[in-house]
Amino acid sequence: MNEIETITHGLEPIAMIIRAGYDQPGIQFFTPPSFSQQVAFMRHPQGHKICAHIHNLQLRHVLYTQEVLILRRGKVRVTLYSSNRENIGSRILNKGDLILLCGGGHSLEMLEESSLIEVKQGPYAGEKDKIQFDELSFPVSSEGRSE
Repeated sequence: MNEIETITHGLEPIAMIIRAGYDQPGIQFFTPPSFSQQVAFMRHPQGHKICAHIHNLQLRHVLYTQEVLILRRGKVRVTLYSSNRENIGSRILNKGDLILLCGGGHSLEMLEESSLIEVKQGPYAGEKDKIQFDELSFPVSSEGRSE
């Protein structure tokens, strides 16, 4: 299984999965500068130090919510959709996996009792933040793949 999987639908970025087994040394940035969420992995040896710092006030314009889910425990099926609500497949997340949901739509099914951490732009605007739709009324894309 690939430790890093990027899922697209045509030119539309949909999701990026970083599996729990990914463990490369140094720092690796996975997201392009155009994304409103930055995802990176860091592995440093004992004694390595990241100098004390603060972050500057920086105005950012966010048009689309991107969310990161980290599965702490359990097993979850994530079904992915294009922005036209077309089902493009699903992936299984296991303990320690991370997914960046960066475009299109998604649904989650807990296959076991699960706990997740969610990180996204806030504050949460309730129903103004999303449009729910019936999963069954949209076809599976020819690009779709289920695991």
